[in-house]
Amino acid sequence: EVQLVESGGGLVQAGGSLRLSCATSGFTFDDYAVGWFRQAPGKEREGVACIKNSDGNTYYKNSVKGRFAISSDNAKNTVYLQMNSLRPEDTAVYYCAAVHVGLFTTEQAMGLMRSYGSWGQGTQVTVSS
Repeated sequence: EVQLVESGGGLVQAGGSLRLSCATSGFTFDDYAVGWFRQAPGKEREGVACIKNSDGNTYYKNSVKGRFAISSDNAKNTVYLQMNSLRPEDTAVYYCAAVHVGLFTTEQAMGLMRSYGSWGQGTQVTVSS
């Protein structure tokens, strides 16, 4: 059974940092891409970042480039999202998702995750101004 468990959310002031973790199990880590999505109240869920575990290729939403960094620890089957220079508009529930990626790119994988991915339960990130 595929399982993803997020942790690391919390309350932080604008300009601060948080590191989210997504602990995974139940699948061959290198065969999958893992992505981070977020959903703010009243808004649609949006893709934030994605990593292809086999080769480390990454994808980022434009608004987080240079501030967020996604990484994976293949020994721990865990994916991290380091979030720096946080802004109030980053406030949302953050979810990680995984999908068997094959030859798809990381950006394509994020689309696949929406329909076919396995999802965690989410972790709240609140950035105060």
